[in-house]
Amino acid sequence: MTLDHARRLDAADPLASFRTRFLLPEGLTYLDGNSLGPLTISGRDALAAATERWSRRLIGGWNEDWIAMASRVAARLAPLLGALEEEVLIGSDTSTNLFRLAHAAAEIAPDRTDIVTDDLNFPSDRYVLEGIAKGLGRRVQVVRSTDGIHADEGAIMGEITDRTSFVCLSMVAYRTGYLYDVPTITDHAHRHGALVLWDLSHAAGVVPIHLDAWKVDLAVGCTYKYLNGGPGAPAYLYVRRDLQGRLRNPVQGWFGHADPFSMVEDYAPSPGVRRFSSGTPPILSLAPVDGGVQPTVEAGVARVREKSVALTIAFVEEVERILVSLGFSIQSPCDPARRGSHVSLGHPYALAVSRCLVAERAVVPDFRPPNVLRFGFAPLYNRFEDMVRAIEQTAEVVRTGAYEPYLAARPFVP
Repeated sequence: MTLDHARRLDAADPLASFRTRFLLPEGLTYLDGNSLGPLTISGRDALAAATERWSRRLIGGWNEDWIAMASRVAARLAPLLGALEEEVLIGSDTSTNLFRLAHAAAEIAPDRTDIVTDDLNFPSDRYVLEGIAKGLGRRVQVVRSTDGIHADEGAIMGEITDRTSFVCLSMVAYRTGYLYDVPTITDHAHRHGALVLWDLSHAAGVVPIHLDAWKVDLAVGCTYKYLNGGPGAPAYLYVRRDLQGRLRNPVQGWFGHADPFSMVEDYAPSPGVRRFSSGTPPILSLAPVDGGVQPTVEAGVARVREKSVALTIAFVEEVERILVSLGFSIQSPCDPARRGSHVSLGHPYALAVSRCLVAERAVVPDFRPPNVLRFGFAPLYNRFEDMVRAIEQTAEVVRTGAYEPYLAARPFVP
């Protein structure tokens, strides 16, 4: 694809105007929104409003706005997840939310000994599951991918038995971008009496999600990737409405109490999803999420997904045409229907190439050990022009050996 062709596609893009809603450095090709989305203008303004209220109203800000903020953000997120607002809670971090829901799922089925996951799941998720298994005397069954790229969904479903307590998987695999068949796996687990817990971190905002229609039991996810909530932004959790009364939050805290400001001695859980709250909401971290999600809500995930698929198809075609001969290999599914919004490339010197792109070429992908470069496409601000420039600069860095001074580099963020 030529630069002129890319610019013609960008000029005809119905989502092009959304790019102006993001604060992006001039001249930077940013393809790491799958790790951290940029600040939105609406998110900046929401944060400024929260700090201004703090400076003027001090503790009065709680009754004026802050107590309602978490519910307001959850209501904004819910349609992006295909959920009801009373099924979504925002607060804490993804790993802690995963612990809450996974522990609760294991606890209600004490006679079921197995937790099923796979080796494409995010490492932190697997750490949490191992910890729960040790604490409750369960075992984690890890299904292996046959090629390191595609999940073996048949093997996953074959591992689900009447001994399975719950299944925990990522809807989009963090390393390869593999997109799971959520409704089929969920239905299969239900046929064996098991619950399913999905991590939506690399899917929310770029892939259509229909938690209620798919009858998903539980879900978690972060807001700092494609939802642009900011570094370390609060995560969310989802509990299907009919399950809420059956599950116990293992981290009981005052904001999960039915009447948190009564200060009574005995704990009584909230009757709804709020029972999975624990401590005080992080207001200054929540504020940018409130604004950051807004462009995605306005654009609609269906349109975002359409452009995402077009971008990643074009990128894969250019990789095959230009980069494969330079030692790169595609480490993501080639079928766009089974791929999220990032494409991973393998290269023997991936870390050095990444460092060089960031330091010298104003192109930002990210690196995952031992040898993978991830290029994330966030359709609300990434253009076809960005895709072409990334390919050109990556090819030039390798052809000229510009990456060689970085061969002794060690991993860092990104």
